[in-house]
Formats: sequence, structure tokens, C-alpha cells
Amino acid sequence: MIAWSEVTKFGDVTITTFAALAIAAWLLAENERRLALWWGILFAAGLGVVIATKMAFIGWGIGIRSLDFAGFSGHAMRASAVMPVLFYLMLQRMPAIVRTFGILLGLACGVVVGISRIAVHAHSVSEITAGWLLGSAVSLGFIWVASKSLQRPVFNPLRIAFSLLALLPAPYVHPAPTQQWLTNITLYFSGHDQPFPREGWRISRPRGRPPAAL
Repeated sequence: MIAWSEVTKFGDVTITTFAALAIAAWLLAENERRLALWWGILFAAGLGVVIATKMAFIGWGIGIRSLDFAGFSGHAMRASAVMPVLFYLMLQRMPAIVRTFGILLGLACGVVVGISRIAVHAHSVSEITAGWLLGSAVSLGFIWVASKSLQRPVFNPLRIAFSLLALLPAPYVHPAPTQQWLTNITLYFSGHDQPFPREGWRISRPRGRPPAAL
């Protein structure tokens, strides 16, 4: 039985960003520059929303207290953005029903990663839901564009294998300290000494400068 702490690594920025770059490289290698650009824009936009909402809470306590929402889940966003696109591109030569199943399977993988983040007490349900919806919008938006403009299957077994290799080491990857990096950057711009205290925020909104670490 795989522990949730292992499952959650499949949404880590080290794995998902590498997979996203592999998809872009895959498209560029097939001379699908327009699709590669669309993928880069959509994925970067999703990451931008995650970063902006997290910085808003860390530095200034901006969130939705009633929903225990302090920012989109990056793990849920990235997993639900990358996995459906990987399956969609891999199954292009298959019948439409098989491609649809692959997309749904990819979205389900995002759900599982999101559940793992709740299980390890990293996020609230609202943050996971928001992250999953954002990532799903990224992947489905790209798939919609691809379905309109992709004239031929972008299918190469070697490139698919290379893309999947990005996911294999997930259980053994040490999580990147992205939260600490983001906290340091946010504190620099906010001028605060400490990140906004989430636990205190859940009970009562503190006044003045945040007194405790996130």
C-alpha cells in the first residue's frame, strides 16, 4: 500500500515541471510551435495564479477565512494540468472514446494528488478544490486548442517514454523547498519579519505584523 506521503510527491514541482517541459519539447520536436506556445502560456498562467494567491496570504493575510482558503494548491494544479495532457497526446492514434478516458484518468490523478495533500495536512479542501479546478482549466483549455489545430498525431514512442520517465522517480524525489523560497521572496517585498500566521488566522485575525511562521 503506497503511503499518501509518497503519492503527494507526484505533484511536486520537481516532477510536474519537468513533465511540463517535456511536453513542450515534445511539441517543438514535432514542429508544433503554436501548440507549444499555448501550452507554455497556459501552464505558466496556472503557476502564476498559484504563486500570486500564496504570496498574498504569506505577506498580507489575504485569503477567504470562512473557507480556510489561503491560496491555490500548487500540487493539485500542476498534477491536473499535466497528467490529462500527457494522456491526451499519448493516445492520439486511439479512438476518441479511448482519448476521452485518458483525459478523465489524468483528471482523476489530479484528484488523487489533491487528496494526498489533505491527508498530509498541507492544504484545506477549498485550496485543493481550487487548485484542481485551475489545473483542469489549463489542461482542458490546451486540449481544446489542440483538438482544433493539431493536424496529425504527435506520437513518438521514444518521446513518450522520455516524458513518462519524469514521473518514475517521484517516490524518491526530495520535495523542492518552494514554500521556503516563496516565503523569503514575499517577506522581502512585504517588509514583514514573519509570514502571516495561518493557525492564528483561523481563530482570530491578528493585528499588526504577523508574529509567527507559517
